Amino acid sequence: MTTTTSENPRKMSAAHLITLVVGVLLGAGAPVALAYSWPALVAVGFAVVGVALIIVAAAGLGRSIQVAQTPALAGYPARLEGTLDPKLSRWMWLVKWLLAIPHFVVLSVLWVGFVTVTVAAGFAILFTGRYPASLFEFATGVLRWNWRVAFYATGVLGSDTYPPFTLARAAYPATFEVAYPSTLSRWKVLFKSWLFALPQLLIIAVVTGGTWGAWTGGAGDGLSLLDLLLVVAAIILLFSGVYRLGLFNLIMGAHRWMYRVFAYTALMRDEYPPFRLDQGATEK
Repeated sequence: MTTTTSENPRKMSAAHLITLVVGVLLGAGAPVALAYSWPALVAVGFAVVGVALIIVAAAGLGRSIQVAQTPALAGYPARLEGTLDPKLSRWMWLVKWLLAIPHFVVLSVLWVGFVTVTVAAGFAILFTGRYPASLFEFATGVLRWNWRVAFYATGVLGSDTYPPFTLARAAYPATFEVAYPSTLSRWKVLFKSWLFALPQLLIIAVVTGGTWGAWTGGAGDGLSLLDLLLVVAAIILLFSGVYRLGLFNLIMGAHRWMYRVFAYTALMRDEYPPFRLDQGATEK
């Protein structure tokens, strides 16, 4: 895989980040306005302005991290990798979820932007056959950020290095890339996210205990199969100081499958994800 990384990740535009937050708050204000019996026109106005600001901010953030070089990906065009830290702390995994709280706060805003962008991109694909490049870069960045946090704190526990606060590519042991498609099917956009993806989503639900849990790093309602594997790996690490490679490879394979499906259901690729558990740090 050819990627562009930097020891100093590109800084995101503060203005666009603020605009995104304002857009999310305005969008959230719409149901609040209805709950307090404000005029429906006010609620609609909040929603429309909020969505517009989210899209403008996402496009700006996408442009700010966009690079000329497109990753050349072998195999499926959504590629997830993660390098296991050879000297993991025995106990640090106990507090990583706490240390990652700032990331969770930012991601809660970014995920609202991600969903909004996906809907907007769906309309763009339906009428033009293309996913707007700046919005695509933003969406990829959100998945990339989510994966780094999952690898660190919630889904793998594979590194003690704190994830960077950036949507851009960075020199971090967990990476995620989706190759930008030159064109996308106009009619598939109507069916990919629910009908075509249904078998894949059912598998993810079985593995993670819920589709939403998969989107947020593998934490569903209750203890899922993936959670159980992670707990076993963490307990072994606590008492032996070793992260069992077999468990790591299996956990990585489950996440790799999930993120392929995420990219597909988010309308980022037309190629159907393979029903395959590709284990290991890198995709073969």
